[in-house]
Amino acid sequence: MDATVGTDGQGLSGGQRQRLTIARALVRQPQILLLDDSSSALDFLTDLHLRQALHDFAPMTVVTVSQRTGAIKGSDLIIVMDDGRISGAGTHTQLLKSSGLYREIHFSQVDEEDAI
Repeated sequence: MDATVGTDGQGLSGGQRQRLTIARALVRQPQILLLDDSSSALDFLTDLHLRQALHDFAPMTVVTVSQRTGAIKGSDLIIVMDDGRISGAGTHTQLLKSSGLYREIHFSQVDEEDAI
């Protein structure tokens, strides 16, 4: 809290900037939080901690846009987009069974995610 940050976040890594931006949004106690690729600069362990913290935060609707299935697999509803169209919708478990595209994306990432 007492650290000096340069203009436009100079001196911070991409992951630090992402975490700071999310923290700034959470301080306002929003009813709806939109996270667009919010974990792209985070390692998998930090991303996991972020998701756990958001789950424990005050009741709010969280809309997450992500290319990482690990970042969304605990969501109540996942919408799979393909070329601008909805190609599947459901929970992580449902989509593993019903959506070839989701399954392909997930299993292309699972080795890295299992490492945490």
